[in-house]
Amino acid sequence: MSKPIRVVVNRSGGTAKRMGEKLAAAIEAAFAAAGANADLALVEGKSIEQAISNASSLPVVAVGGGDGTQSSAAGILLHCDSALAVLPLGTLNHLAKELGVPTDLTGAADVAVNGTRTTIDLGSVGDVVFVNNASIGLYTRLVRRRDAIKLPKWLATVPAAWGIMRRMKLRPLCIDMGKGEQTIVTPLLFIGNNRYSYQGRSLGKRESLTEGVLSVYAVAPRTVQGLVGFGLRALAGRADPERDFLALGDVEQIVVSGAGMIDVAHDGEVTRMALPLTFRSLPRALTVMVPVDKPPVVTPTTA
Repeated sequence: MSKPIRVVVNRSGGTAKRMGEKLAAAIEAAFAAAGANADLALVEGKSIEQAISNASSLPVVAVGGGDGTQSSAAGILLHCDSALAVLPLGTLNHLAKELGVPTDLTGAADVAVNGTRTTIDLGSVGDVVFVNNASIGLYTRLVRRRDAIKLPKWLATVPAAWGIMRRMKLRPLCIDMGKGEQTIVTPLLFIGNNRYSYQGRSLGKRESLTEGVLSVYAVAPRTVQGLVGFGLRALAGRADPERDFLALGDVEQIVVSGAGMIDVAHDGEVTRMALPLTFRSLPRALTVMVPVDKPPVVTPTTA
């Protein structure tokens, strides 16, 4: 077998939590099948970031968890030689799917050990990076409300959506996308890391993770019932770009002006941040492991 590979797993992530006591044995078996020994750390909370940071000088760090966990890992591993190997052990696992990483643990471990390295873009806002998207508005309130309800996430989604939408007041946002300030009134401003597709089976996915742009969308004001429907789709990770969003453009940077504090959602997490906010594209900032035989959704580097 090859040298041990460092594996850091968020044991409170969706899939990882469901696996329970079988998790460690399953991970070790998956990496053994790929020809490596798993140097495994099952952690949660702030210990996740510390464990990843401690491994950041290694050639590859395999990280198990959902998109929020992968986003935290990206913030530690950006602009360094260590490659992030994604183990899709969360709930939605959008990044893993768009990199072509198999959703089964055995396949994902094989990519971590025997895959190839490439680089992808990240997005940033303040000191936070995101691998998929960030947003301001109703989604942040939905997440906080859902997480405060002592029920499984899927069951807490409906009361969370209804409780937020029936009291919601729209907030004007002053934004600058490089052509001067403009004010928009929207329940949600969405900033995607690269362009999201509007077409057929690729609807809501990204054709490339290396365009070096942020895709900016806004949700149009709607009735309470319409917003509840959108909220349910957003929390389930099934928001429909064509149905739910108005495209504002693709930019390298967008500034949201103002004073005071505001909640920002990023890859399923919520952070309170001070205005004004600057969202930036970070081209080719993260090295990741991808399958050798299945092209990921990244464009090749041009010289």
